[in-house]
Amino acid sequence: MTLTKSLIMTSSIAVLLAACGGEKTTEEKITDAAKEAEEAITEAVSDVEQALEETSETLSDAAKEVERELAEAAEEVGLCEGFGPQTPRDISSATGTNTVAFTMAPASTELNLCNIHSHTNAEHKGPGFSVYVGDGVNGGFACNNTSELTEAELVNPESNAFGGVKPGDTIEVHWVHSSCDIQPGEGLGSCLNETCESPLLRVEAQTFLVVNDPNALDFTDFDYAGPGEGLHQPKALPTGTGTPVVFRGSTTGPSYTQANCSPLQVTWSVRPNCAKVDINSLNRWAEQGNVFNETESHGVRQLVTAPELLDQIN
Repeated sequence: MTLTKSLIMTSSIAVLLAACGGEKTTEEKITDAAKEAEEAITEAVSDVEQALEETSETLSDAAKEVERELAEAAEEVGLCEGFGPQTPRDISSATGTNTVAFTMAPASTELNLCNIHSHTNAEHKGPGFSVYVGDGVNGGFACNNTSELTEAELVNPESNAFGGVKPGDTIEVHWVHSSCDIQPGEGLGSCLNETCESPLLRVEAQTFLVVNDPNALDFTDFDYAGPGEGLHQPKALPTGTGTPVVFRGSTTGPSYTQANCSPLQVTWSVRPNCAKVDINSLNRWAEQGNVFNETESHGVRQLVTAPELLDQIN
């Protein structure tokens, strides 16, 4: 733009000088000079607009090229085929075209609790946890209100018994339930046994924002209730975080991708909003020992976005 202004000024001065050499009146000379200057400005503006248009076309072509390269890369990786709906997903979107249907598991109260574990950050994306953290094992999503935490809520406690989780982190907790006659224990293997060939699996999921605050939720309130008569159950499940979104999916974890799918069929029940949980209660859960042998939070599986790999939520 500086070059254009210089050209305009030079042109205007030349016009004014030329106008001074004739027999015209001063007013006529000024009028002619103004017209010449206006024409010079119009021409300069036209040149600038043309240059901008050419630049825009170049940028558009570059964007299309990047888009094409990304599409080719996705095609080379490919989507896994022949599998049922996958998880995690954006629970705010009901879209899904996967045609593999299986019997939905009943309510968790009709099944055995077999495992409790957590992931850092949230594997799913939801209305209350939509802040994208990144890709990879430590990617996923964070609670929307993370930036609003106070200095007191972010103070690190002396104990760090629960695997590197600190105040300000987001974790997604899974209460895994099975139709098999099992004993709660370590890993998803505790949800299966040799005599239960076709288990119905259901995961109750809640995303928490970890804080240093005794007034926040106590995680031990949601631990395994212990052996007793009837089905194995947690002491309680979180409430007050919205109506759970229920859909067909799979197991999760960083070993699976859209190209490497999980074969297990799982009914998911994911609560849409975050709740605050006290870091000290998580540390107590790890320090005191739990039947699941959970002492740290796990990595995440990246969001499944291909409609071909998602269940249509009704």
